[in-house]
Amino acid sequence: MPFVLAFLTGGAICVVGQLLIDKTALTPARILTAFVVAGLVLGALGLYQPLVDFGQEGAAVPISGFGNLMAQGVRDALREDGALGILTGGVKSAAAGVAAAIFFSLCAAVAVRSREK
Repeated sequence: MPFVLAFLTGGAICVVGQLLIDKTALTPARILTAFVVAGLVLGALGLYQPLVDFGQEGAAVPISGFGNLMAQGVRDALREDGALGILTGGVKSAAAGVAAAIFFSLCAAVAVRSREK
């Protein structure tokens, strides 16, 4: 059953993104930014965690989950480090994911030869 809930939750987030692409004049970059900011704001207000509790990785893996992860990092660092945590918390919490993305992008760039279109 957790797989079904994760699939439905992640699918619902993707449906919202697809509707924004199809029905608005927003560019994909603006939609991506909106999802990160929405996850950040909902996470900061404590509204994203119930969605993660319900949909588990279906809510944590999409790009809105990245914003939520940053909000959690700031909240935790603020508790531990005080005001300095506002500046460092989001970066610390997302560092592993960003480093993995850079590493695998580098691997793909080395493995694949680019060519002109």
